[in-house]
Amino acid sequence: MRKLLLALILCFTASGIAFAEQVPQNVQDFVNQTFPETNFRFDGVIVLPDNTMYLPIIPAKTENVEEVGIKSTYPINETLKQKPDMVILNNNYSLLKVINTNGKKTVINLLNPPDEIQSGLLPQDILLPKGLVIPETLKGIIGNIDITVTQDTGLKINNNRNTENTAVEPVEELNNKTFYIAPGINKNIQIIHSDTRIAEYALAQENIINDLKSYNGEFLLATYFDSKTMNIISLMDEKVIKEIHFETCPEQILIDNNNKLAYISSGSSSSIYVFSLETMTLKRQLKINGLCEKLTLSEDGTKIFYVDRNKNDIWAIELDNNYYLKNIGSFPNISKIAYVNGKIYIISRTQNRLAIVDYETMELLSELEVCEKPVDLYARNNELFILGAAENLVEVLNTEEDVITDKLFLNTNAFATTITPIENSEMIMITNARSGLYSVINTSTKEIVKTSPLDVPVRSIVVTDKVKTIK
Repeated sequence: MRKLLLALILCFTASGIAFAEQVPQNVQDFVNQTFPETNFRFDGVIVLPDNTMYLPIIPAKTENVEEVGIKSTYPINETLKQKPDMVILNNNYSLLKVINTNGKKTVINLLNPPDEIQSGLLPQDILLPKGLVIPETLKGIIGNIDITVTQDTGLKINNNRNTENTAVEPVEELNNKTFYIAPGINKNIQIIHSDTRIAEYALAQENIINDLKSYNGEFLLATYFDSKTMNIISLMDEKVIKEIHFETCPEQILIDNNNKLAYISSGSSSSIYVFSLETMTLKRQLKINGLCEKLTLSEDGTKIFYVDRNKNDIWAIELDNNYYLKNIGSFPNISKIAYVNGKIYIISRTQNRLAIVDYETMELLSELEVCEKPVDLYARNNELFILGAAENLVEVLNTEEDVITDKLFLNTNAFATTITPIENSEMIMITNARSGLYSVINTSTKEIVKTSPLDVPVRSIVVTDKVKTIK
C-alpha cells in the first residue's frame, strides 16, 4: 500500500546572509508615479524601465510626511522625469544616479554634499555595479560595504574568433534574443545572439554547470557539479552578485515566476530548498524521502514531482497543503514527469513507455509505447510533446484522449535531449547535448519551422531578450 507522509519542514537559517535594506513603500510609490514598472531590486538598488540606475541613501533620521515629494535636486529644480543626478526627498531619503564619466561608472561629485547624504548610508547589502567609483566626498556613505568587490572586471571573456560567415536568420520569435548556453564540455557560459551561430563572448565559471535558469530576464541562477554553492549572476553587469551556500551540492533548479520562488534540489541530503527570488535568500529546507532528481513543477505551482534515484519511486509534494508527501509508485528508468489535468505522465528512457496515472485515485489509467529513448516532455494546451533521442523525433499526445496524434521528425543526425519553450510564443526549441544545433517547432501548427546551427552543444540553455547594460 502506498504511504502518505508529511514532509518535515526546516527553516533554513544557516545561509549566513542578512536581508538587504528595502526601499520604503512610499518612496517606491513616488517613483512609480513617474516611472511605472520600476524595478526595486532585492538589494535596494532602483532600476528605471530604461535601465537608469539609482542608489538609495538611507537617512540617519527619517521624517514622517503625509506625501513623499522632492525637497531638492541637482541640477536644481528638476523633476524626477528629468532623471537628475541627485534627488533628496522630503522624508530625507536620497537617490544618487549612476552616471558614466570618462568611461567609468560613478555618482555625482559634489564639493559640499547635502547633510541628508553626508549623514546617510547605502544599504549595507547593496550590490554595486562593477567598477563603480565613489568620489572622496561621499566615502562616508559606504559604511561596511567591501568596495573592492565592486572594482572587479566581472566574468566576461571576449571571443577573438573570426565571425565571418556566421550569420543566422532566426525565426521571428527569436529576433533580438540572446542564448546563455552551458555546453557541458567546459566551464564557461557561452553568450550567442540569435542572429549568429558563434559565441560573442563567455562568462567565466569556476566549475562545470549542473543547471542554469533565469529569473525576470535579469538574473541567472547556476548550480555546479562538485560545488556546494549556487551563484546568482546579474545579466546587467555580468558578474556574480550573490553566492548561496548549501550543506551539500545543489543540483536542479525549478523557477516559479508567478510566486517569485525557486526550488532547488540536493539529492545527497534528501532535500528541496525553497528560495525567494524577491530577496534572493533561502526560505526553508524541505526534508523529503530518497535521493531526489527529475523535478517537475505543476503549471499552477501547487505540486512538485520528483524521482528517488535509488528506488525509482515517484513522489509528489503538495506545496499548498503543508508540503504533504504522496507516493505515486515505481516506474523503471524515469527520464521525465509531466502533470496535466489531474493526470501524471511518466516516461521511461529504456522501456520506451509512457505511463499515465490518475493523481487522486492513484489508478494506472494506461501505458503506451512511445518513441525510442524518450528524454523530455513538454505540456501545452492539453497536448504533450514527447522528445525521442534515438530517432530525433517529437511525438504529440492528446491528453484528453491520451492518443498519439502527430510525429515530427527533426531530420538531423544529432542526439536531441531537451525541450525549451520560447516565452510569450507558441514555439519550442529542441537542443542537443552532443552537437551544436537547435530546431524550432510551432506547437500550434505541429510544424518544424527551422533548424539552425550553433557552435557549441547545449546541456542547458536560457533564452532572454537582449539585456541592456546599466547606464
